[in-house]
Parts: sequence; structure tokens; C-alpha cells
Amino acid sequence: MVISYDKLWKLLIDKKMNKTDLKDQAGITYNIIARLGKGESVSMESLYKICKCLQCNIGDIMEFKLD
Repeated sequence: MVISYDKLWKLLIDKKMNKTDLKDQAGITYNIIARLGKGESVSMESLYKICKCLQCNIGDIMEFKLD
């Protein structure tokens, strides 16, 4: 399975935010943003911070896709 964060990027566009805004408001690092951009796994704590910042659920920012 592959992790897809396409929903996150679309949500940021809808909220008129960029990755730097997300980093600052969610309290995450550039490293986390880079891992998200590469479709790599990140900690549940980081995902929680993103969901809290965007006022959404984890299913609104990521999904698993079959290879």
C-alpha cells in the first residue's frame, strides 16, 4: 500500500493556505512537510497537529492506495 496525502494538498488550496502556513500554524517542521510531499509515513502526533490546525479528521488529509 501507498500513503497518499493528495487530500491534504487539496484541502490547503481550499483554505487558501500554503505549506509554510501549515508548518507554522500546526507547529510541525519542514522535515514533516517534506515527508508528506514524498508520500512517506509521519507520526500520529504530526497528523493530529495537522488535523487540529485544519479542523478536520485524518481521513480528510490522507488515504491508503493499493500499489
